[in-house]
Amino acid sequence: MTDLKFDEGGLKVKDFNEFSKMVVKINTAKGSGSGFYIKDMDLIVTNYHVVSGQHDLAIETYDKDKVKSKVLQINPLLDLALIKPIKKLSAPQAVFQLSGKLNNRDKVFVLGYPFGMPFTITEGIISSPRQLLEGQYFIQTDAAINPGNSGGPMLSPDGRVLGVATSKFTEADNMGFALPSDIVVQELESFKSNPTADYSVKCPSCNALIIEKTEYCENCGAKIDVEVLFADIKLSPLSVFVEETLEKEGIDPVVSRVGNEYWEFHRGSAMIRIFVYKNSYLIATCPMVKLPKENLSELYKYVLSNPVKPFYLGVDRGLIFISYRVHLTDLDSKYKEDIRKNLMGLARKADELDNYLVDTFKCEWSEEAKPDVKKKKK
Repeated sequence: MTDLKFDEGGLKVKDFNEFSKMVVKINTAKGSGSGFYIKDMDLIVTNYHVVSGQHDLAIETYDKDKVKSKVLQINPLLDLALIKPIKKLSAPQAVFQLSGKLNNRDKVFVLGYPFGMPFTITEGIISSPRQLLEGQYFIQTDAAINPGNSGGPMLSPDGRVLGVATSKFTEADNMGFALPSDIVVQELESFKSNPTADYSVKCPSCNALIIEKTEYCENCGAKIDVEVLFADIKLSPLSVFVEETLEKEGIDPVVSRVGNEYWEFHRGSAMIRIFVYKNSYLIATCPMVKLPKENLSELYKYVLSNPVKPFYLGVDRGLIFISYRVHLTDLDSKYKEDIRKNLMGLARKADELDNYLVDTFKCEWSEEAKPDVKKKKK
């Protein structure tokens, strides 16, 4: 491994679009957060609470590429985690700035995916470079740090990493916090003590690295909560049903996870979403295309004729959707296998129908259609 870089070079404000390629969205079976890529170590840094209970997950890059990844090291005490993507990412190298050089009113930028929304950059100033909270020093800022921002980087105006943003102090109004870069670098350096890159845990008491599953820390003797720190998340019966369905179709369910009982994936050009609605219905839907600018009469006749049963066509906010809905109780009935077939049948029909609507009615491609596929279809 190469040495981490401190206070060298840096990026200019005009280069933030390039630096944004280092920031990733982290999707798990329970929600989403942010992280950033350390090119020299081929690791992603994020908050522990973003990935707790997960061993396998997916990260989404700035250009929407989804990459399966593994959690390799967690530190509950510092709320940090290190993740390894299955392939190297295309991103510039991170440069860290030592937090001892920070001052009040220094300008900062926070990058990430708040509330699971698209990538954002928020600006603020440092209110305190050393704010003591729960026995740990944080960088305090007035820049907005919301759920989903957790794990993303806090940057200086020239693009140096100052710390890791955290939203765990949610009751603090108009205040954001970041774990200082010094602590982050120490965590990265400690990873070198795990040459086989096995899943490892930092002792919540003494911060020693624990590679093998154990009930007590060999360094300090503290009891380790094995059920929490080493356990992988247990999926609900519904999640098992959906993910088995996706696997049979050749779709990686881990990469498709975007939240609790919520999945997104592309079938060809079509973006398919499967989720639970109001704790009562399982819904599969796809925003296929935008309405055309003219000649809507024939298109509406086609939509209202609903030629795609057992699926349904609908129009909402200028988009044409294809959807399928079943009550959750039907999953335990004799219709279970029919439902499985229909879920994937909708995906295939959406990929076929979006092309038909573009060619026949001059509809426009949905923004969520997969770019490389929709270009080939034109």
